[in-house]
Amino acid sequence: MKLNEIMKQAQAMQAKMAEMQSSLDTVEVEGRSGGGLLSITMTGKGEVKKVKIDPSLIVADEAEVLEDLIVAAHRDAKAKVEAKMADEMQKATAGMGLPAGFKLPF
Repeated sequence: MKLNEIMKQAQAMQAKMAEMQSSLDTVEVEGRSGGGLLSITMTGKGEVKKVKIDPSLIVADEAEVLEDLIVAAHRDAKAKVEAKMADEMQKATAGMGLPAGFKLPF
């Protein structure tokens, strides 16, 4: 492969990466816990947009359970964001000839 081709591929990938970064605000995922009784909506940049708690979970003596469910829903949403970003990254680098498992620094 010629250096000129490599540079063109690098520029194309850089443009795709910039596009992907700017689209992170529009990506939203929902993390759930408690069998769907608690959900958190999060952007691709990790900003929590909404928390929805089923009223049946609001019990004064069981605040710790509710706290644990919030943490679990947040963790679920974060994992979904990371999976979405990995998928987008794979699409952005498709055809670049990068070795399997290659991680880009950012």
